[in-house]
Amino acid sequence: MASFHTKTFQKHDDYMTPKHAWEDIKQFIPNEYTTIYEPFYGDGSSGKILSEILPQKNIIHNKVDFYEYSTKYDYEMILSNPPFSDAKKIMPKLLEIDKPFILLMPSSKINTSYFRIWRDRNIQIIIPRKRIHFIKFEKGKEVESKGANFDCFYYCYKMNLPQDIVWLE
Repeated sequence: MASFHTKTFQKHDDYMTPKHAWEDIKQFIPNEYTTIYEPFYGDGSSGKILSEILPQKNIIHNKVDFYEYSTKYDYEMILSNPPFSDAKKIMPKLLEIDKPFILLMPSSKINTSYFRIWRDRNIQIIIPRKRIHFIKFEKGKEVESKGANFDCFYYCYKMNLPQDIVWLE
């Protein structure tokens, strides 16, 4: 089944995050973090949604290359639903940047070799109350979808959650 997911994500990796998925975790974003970087642009909606639900925060969300610009912006944390197929490159880059983050990614990512480079770091997890039904895009247009056939976690680093595993109610 894992190879099916990999091939699916390589072909169609445009899954936008519904507003409720960000609303569910906003209470875990520390007040002292005033500037949040959402590096993966997608259709641009996540930056707008985050600005709406976190009006007291400055959200950086530009259509630029994450690998080039991740060290050029001044921000306290990263909050994103990154392209799942690019996680193999994203996770080492985040280790290099060493900034707090919350990433929404499939639960299966924790078993990958590129995620295991984080094993000596204090990764915490927020588990959604139910499966997140992402908004699927193909060739830049929203397409009808029966919902996600995979579960996701919010992977957190340097977020000082009350527990290492938080179950959303």
